[in-house]
Amino acid sequence: MELGSKAETLECLASALRTARVLPQVRFTVAEWERSPHSVLDRIFETPWSAAPVIVRSSSLAEDREDVSHAGEFLSELDVLGRSAVRRSITRVACSYGGGSPDDQIFVQPMLRDVALSGVAFTADPTTGSPYFVINYDDASGTTDSITAGRSCEPKIYLRHREAPSAAPVPELAGLFEALGELEGVLGPDVPLDVEFAVDTGGQVFVLQVRRLVCDVLPPPRRARLAREITEVESAIRRLSGPHPYLYGDRTLLGVMPDWNPAEVVGVRPRPLALSLYRRLLTDSVWSASRDGYGYRDLSGFPLLISLAGQPYVDVRVSLNSFLPKDVEGELAERLVNHYLRRLETEPENHDKIEFEILLSCYSLDLPDRLMRLREEGFSAQECGRLLSSLRTLTNRAIGPDGPWARDLARLSELGRRFHTVTGSGLSDIGKMHWLMEDCRRYGTLPFAGLARVGFIAVELMRSLRTLDPPLLDDAEFEAFMRGAASVTSELNADLATLDRRDFLLRHGHLRPGTYDILSPRYDEAPDHYFDWDAEWGRPHRPPPDPVLSGARADRLDLLLRQHGIRLGAYELLDFVRAAIDGRERAKYLFTRNLSEMLRILGGFARKYGYTLEDCSYVDAAVIGDLYASSGDPGRVIESAVARGRGSYESTRAMTLPSLIRRPCDVWAFGRERAEPNFVTQKRASGRVVTPDDDPRDFRGGILLITAADPGYDYIFSHGIQAFVTMYGGANSHMAIRAGELGVPAVIGAGEVLFRKWSRATGLEIDCAARQVRCTGLRNRSGL
Repeated sequence: MELGSKAETLECLASALRTARVLPQVRFTVAEWERSPHSVLDRIFETPWSAAPVIVRSSSLAEDREDVSHAGEFLSELDVLGRSAVRRSITRVACSYGGGSPDDQIFVQPMLRDVALSGVAFTADPTTGSPYFVINYDDASGTTDSITAGRSCEPKIYLRHREAPSAAPVPELAGLFEALGELEGVLGPDVPLDVEFAVDTGGQVFVLQVRRLVCDVLPPPRRARLAREITEVESAIRRLSGPHPYLYGDRTLLGVMPDWNPAEVVGVRPRPLALSLYRRLLTDSVWSASRDGYGYRDLSGFPLLISLAGQPYVDVRVSLNSFLPKDVEGELAERLVNHYLRRLETEPENHDKIEFEILLSCYSLDLPDRLMRLREEGFSAQECGRLLSSLRTLTNRAIGPDGPWARDLARLSELGRRFHTVTGSGLSDIGKMHWLMEDCRRYGTLPFAGLARVGFIAVELMRSLRTLDPPLLDDAEFEAFMRGAASVTSELNADLATLDRRDFLLRHGHLRPGTYDILSPRYDEAPDHYFDWDAEWGRPHRPPPDPVLSGARADRLDLLLRQHGIRLGAYELLDFVRAAIDGRERAKYLFTRNLSEMLRILGGFARKYGYTLEDCSYVDAAVIGDLYASSGDPGRVIESAVARGRGSYESTRAMTLPSLIRRPCDVWAFGRERAEPNFVTQKRASGRVVTPDDDPRDFRGGILLITAADPGYDYIFSHGIQAFVTMYGGANSHMAIRAGELGVPAVIGAGEVLFRKWSRATGLEIDCAARQVRCTGLRNRSGL
C-alpha cells in the first residue's frame, strides 16, 4: 500500500487493519467546499455519528510528503457540534492553507471518547534513524491531542529496540506495539512511520494519523552491528553488577547524572576526545585520590565513569562506596550501600541529587533528623549513632583551618605558576600539550575535586540552617548569602563592565562553553559571537560582606554548633562557607585554562598534518602521551587515532540508552526518567524561548534553554536573559551557583522529558517559588 494524503491513507488503512481501528470519515476538497458547501454538510450530517461532537481535520497536499511533513502547520478543530459550528470550522481549516491547491482536502471524523492514553509513535528514532520504536504518550489527560498540542502535564517517553528480546514491560502499550507491527506489514517494514494514536478505556487502539517519518534510517548491515553492540553493552553491565570483594552492595546502578554528572559536563554522547579527557583528568583516579584525602573510603583502582559504547555512566555502587567514611565498614557499610541503591531505584527523579536527597556524606545540623529515615528502614539507634559520629569526625577534619582544603588551595597556586612556565618555555607543541595536561591533573583537577567536596559540605551546612525549628535562615536570606559569597566568576561580569576588549580577552579568553570540547570556540576565538562589545554593562551589585547572621541568631548558631560538636563558631562557619564556595569556583576557572590551552595547541598541531578540529574531536587523549613518549610519525599517529575514534563514535551516535540503568536488560527497552528539577531563586520570569544556536544578541529578554552548561557559559549573563533552563545539572552545579549568585531565575536539571517538552514551546513562564513552568506557545508536535 502506498501512502497518500492524511485522509486517503486513513481511509485505506480502515479496511486493512485488524488489531487497530480507524475512525470513519467524510472527505472533500477545498474546491468541492467552495463550490457547494451545503452538499458537503449534507454528506457529513447524513452519518450516524454527526449528532455528537466531531473533529474537522486538515489534509493538505503539502502535508505528509516524503521530504517534509509540515506537521502541525495547518489547523484542525476539535469538539465541534452542530451544522453551523462545523461550517465555520471547515472555513477556518481551509483558510489555514493560505491559498493552497484547490485539490487540498479536509475531512471530518467523530470525536473519540473514553481515551485512556494517546500520543505519537515513531518506528525509527527520528533523531538518529536507529531501529527503535519511540513512543511519546500521555495517560492522564483523557484527550487525543495532549501530546501533539503540547498540553500534557505528564508526558512520557518509551523506547524499545526492534531486536529487544522480550515484549514491552509497559502493559498499556502492548496493543500499540501489535498495531505498529500490523502497520509495517501493510505499508512495508522499510518505511519509517510517524503514527498518532489513541487507546480507549477498553484497550482498543485507534490510528489517528500515519505519515512517513522524515529521517535517514540506518542501513541493514549497520542495524545488525548495532544489535551486536547493544548485546555487548548488556554483557558489560551484567559483569559490573556482580558481587565484588572490595565493594559493598550486592549490585550496581549506572547513571548519567549522579556524582560527577557526566551528562552535564561532557554530554550523553560526547566525542572521544572530550570523554577521554574527562576520564583522564577526573574520573579514572583523581576523584578517588581526592576523597581518600578527605577521610572517605579508598576506592583506588576503581574508575568512577564507565563508557558504554562511548556514552558515559557513573557506576553508582562505586560512587556510594566512595562516600563511606573510612571507619564505617562491615555489615553497616553493606546495608547502607544497598539502602541507598534501593532508594535511588525507587526515586529515580533524584538521580541528579543523590547527595542531597538520598546519601548521607557529611555532617549537617539536620543530620539527626535525616537519620530517622534510616531508623524507619530498620537501622538500629546504635548504627545510626555510629554513622553520625563518623560523619561528624570527617566533617570537622574537612572544614578545619588546617584541613585538606588548605592543601588543595596551595596546589592551585602552583598550577598558575607552572602554566606560565610551560607556555613560555621552548618545549615543542607535543611537550607543551603533555605537561599542560599533566599539570592540569596534578595541580588543577585534583585540588578542584577536593574543593568541590568541601564546597558541597559548606552548602549542606548552610542549607541545614533553613531546616531548623525555628529556622536560622529563611529562603530569601539563604539566597542573599549565596549571592554575596565571593566567586571568581563574578569578576568576569565586573571585568566586562570595566575592561576594554583586549584586556578582557587576555584575562578570560581561555573560557569556552564546552570545557572539554575542542569544537567549542574559546572566548578569544569568537569574541563577537559571545559578547556585544558596544553594550553598556553595569557592574554587578554585590551585597556587603557583613555576616548574614548577627546578634541573637549568631549566638544561637554558636550554641548549636557546640551542641552538635562542630569545631567552628558562627562567624568562622560563615567565613569558611564563603571561602569554600570561592575556592571551588576558582579551581574550576584555573584548571580550565590549562585544558583550553592544550586543546588550542592540539588544534594547531593537527592542522600542520592536514587535520581539522573536527578530526581532532575523534582522537583519544592518550594520543598526546603516545606522541610524547614514542618516536612514531605524528601524522600517522593522528591518522590512526582519528580513524578509530570515528568508528567508535558512529556506535555512540546510533545507540540510545536510558539515563538510569537499573538492570542489564534496560539497554533494550526503557522509559525516559522524569526528573525533579532544581529551581534557583524565588523569582518569576517569562519570555520567548532561545537556545545557544541563536545569535546571542537575540538572548535579551528571552529564556535560554541549554542542554548542559559549565563555566564557559558565563557569557550568557551579559546578554540580559530573563532566566535559563538546563536539561542536565544538579543543585550544586556551577550554573546553579551562578544563577543564585546573580539572582537569575533558573531551572537546573529538568531532565529529558520536561526539557524536550519545554523546548517545543515558543515561550515559557517560570515561577521558581511555586516550582512551576508553563508553556505559552507550541513550536512543533513531536516533542522529541
